[in-house]
Amino acid sequence: MAARIEHLVTSGTFSLDGGTWDVDNNVWIVGDDTEAIVIDAAHDAQAIARAVGGRTLRAVVCTHAHNDHIDAAPELAALTGAPVLLHPDDLPLWKQTHPDKAPDAELTDGQSIAVAGVELTVLHTPGHAPGAVCLYAPSLAALFSGDTLFAGGPGATGRSYSHFPTIIESIRDRLLKLPGDTVVHTGHGETTTVAAEAPHLQDWMDRGF
Repeated sequence: MAARIEHLVTSGTFSLDGGTWDVDNNVWIVGDDTEAIVIDAAHDAQAIARAVGGRTLRAVVCTHAHNDHIDAAPELAALTGAPVLLHPDDLPLWKQTHPDKAPDAELTDGQSIAVAGVELTVLHTPGHAPGAVCLYAPSLAALFSGDTLFAGGPGATGRSYSHFPTIIESIRDRLLKLPGDTVVHTGHGETTTVAAEAPHLQDWMDRGF
């Protein structure tokens, strides 16, 4: 059975620097009929577990540790037995949400995660958060960008632990060099492609997006 990409939207809140906002998050499931990984366990562990169904969950991969992307990760791990993976540079953010529960393993740049015959490569893309990562699956022509790149621009950099020049460097040097037909599956909102976003890089830089 060929690997496929499944999409679930969950709703909750994002909190940082004393503010709280209502958000809808994209949860991505990559796998086949027997095994899968979850990218960003947001808000509703029970709903995500139902979407995984009877498959073996190999990992809960966190693209970064803002609370809206990790709030359901420990519960989903407890329900499924899957390890939670996070880049260590985001541990300070993780501890704001889960002070008494650490991730199970670290993500590293260039690491390969295998599921259902697909290899996903971890790309460290700091800027939105210090430990932000994207996952690139060339056999699926897919990039899972978390909050690093959206349809229409880079992720927000106006709050703690973020830095605009760094996210621009990450996007320019790591993401926009991928094939243009790569579909970008984002942390919020609609998908896009590398080709659709690449022409706007200079405009983002000029505007300080």
